[in-house]
Amino acid sequence: MAARIITVAQQKGGAGKTTLAAHLATAWAGDGLKVALVDIDPQHSLAAWHALRQPRDGITLDLHEVPGYRLSAALGRLAADYDLVLIDSPPHAETEARIAVRSAGLTVVPVQPSPMDLWATRPTLELAVAEKTPALIVLNRVPARANLTDLIRTQLRGYDAPVARSRLGSRVAYAASLMAGMGVTEFAPSSRAADEIRKLGREILKAAG
Repeated sequence: MAARIITVAQQKGGAGKTTLAAHLATAWAGDGLKVALVDIDPQHSLAAWHALRQPRDGITLDLHEVPGYRLSAALGRLAADYDLVLIDSPPHAETEARIAVRSAGLTVVPVQPSPMDLWATRPTLELAVAEKTPALIVLNRVPARANLTDLIRTQLRGYDAPVARSRLGSRVAYAASLMAGMGVTEFAPSSRAADEIRKLGREILKAAG
C-alpha cells in the first residue's frame, strides 16, 4: 500500500512549520507507523534536528534531504517503503512549495494567532486550491488566554480550508524536546504538549484519509 503523503506548508517564515513536522513525525512513529521525513527547505533545520536523534527500538523515523526539483522522483521511491511521508517545505520558494503541495494528499498549514500570519496564510491556501490538494489549518503557539486567538479563528472560517479542532499551545516543552533531538511525545510523554500533538496527529491522519 502506498504511503500517505502530507506536506507542511506556510509562505510566512517563523510560523512553526518545521517544529510541527518534527513533533507530528515522532508521535506517528511512536504509534508504530513507518515515517519518512523529507526536508526540502534550504535551511535544513529539520535535518539538523534529526541528526541529534538517538536510535529507538521499534521506531522508524528516517530523514531524507531532497532538492525541491527532485521531490517527485524521490516520493515515488519512498511511498512504497513507508506508511507516511511528511514533507517540510520552504517558505518564500514558490516553485518548491508548489511541487510539495501538488505531491501531497493533504497540506497542513500552521498559523500563529497574529494578523501577519493570518494575512500570509491566504497565498498558501490559494496554492493548495490551485493544485487541487485539500488543506487543513492548524493554530500554533496559541497563548493560554487571548481574545485575539478567537478573532483569528473566526477570520479563518472565511478561508479556503477548515481549521483543525486541535490547537497547539505556546509551551516550552516543544522547544526543549527538539534541543534533545526528540519529539515532545518522547521527551515529556505525559505533558499537556504531548497530548496536544497526539490529538492533532489523529485529526490530521483522519483528514488525510
